Amino acid sequence: MDGLWLIPACLAAGGLIGFSGGVLGIGGGLFAIPLLGLVLGYEQQAAQGTALVMVLPAILLTLRKYHQHAPIDWRSAAAGACSSIVCTWIGARIALGLDPWLLRRIYAGFVFLIALFYFRESLGRRARPRPDAFYREVGQVRKLWYFCVGVFAGLTGGIFGVGGAVLAVPFLTSFFHLRQTSAQAVALAMIVPGTCVALATYAWHGQAHGLVGIPLAAGSLLCVPYGVRLAYALPEARLKLIFACMLLVIMGLLLMRGET
Repeated sequence: MDGLWLIPACLAAGGLIGFSGGVLGIGGGLFAIPLLGLVLGYEQQAAQGTALVMVLPAILLTLRKYHQHAPIDWRSAAAGACSSIVCTWIGARIALGLDPWLLRRIYAGFVFLIALFYFRESLGRRARPRPDAFYREVGQVRKLWYFCVGVFAGLTGGIFGVGGAVLAVPFLTSFFHLRQTSAQAVALAMIVPGTCVALATYAWHGQAHGLVGIPLAAGSLLCVPYGVRLAYALPEARLKLIFACMLLVIMGLLLMRGET
């Protein structure tokens, strides 16, 4: 009986997650992890590893769609990817050694801090329209800075399974003045190699379940293009506000299971 409902349910959930990830440029893994814990009872490490099965193909498709809208500066992304690869492996090893309850609480705190940042960005003074002269192109930022961002994005992606792009985007928009969609695109590009490393590490330790992850990925791939299309149609401040609200929902889902 489990097999009859599990696969179609994962396809449907993957579609919703993929659409949300396409809108927000995060691959959808942030949404999948708490759902896997709540619905299927996965421990935090297993939820993170299984989410990576879904996240990797979704990131690749999301990246392709962003590149179709505006060409990505691959050299800048490669600078961040170089540091991300090593740091992702280190982060994954740290996560696999933590108590699942503690890891879940740390993850919820991380999500909450990112949500606060985006609420400030969307509702504060910075939500006012900015002149085109304020923004910089991806290639105008020195490659060394992308390398540094890759360090933090890699550690985050390794420890939490996902979230490297979520951490990278605020740096790229706030400190380097990239547009939201440009930051989302280059952040996704720089974490792809690290995501592969994280998936391999979690799978090697038996914390990635393909029976759930593969149908989640299939459903996600069907809906990612529609999410990306909506991302380019929304005003930047509204996109950030949606992102912040969704992060608070994720934090709530994590804490709902925090005592189990």
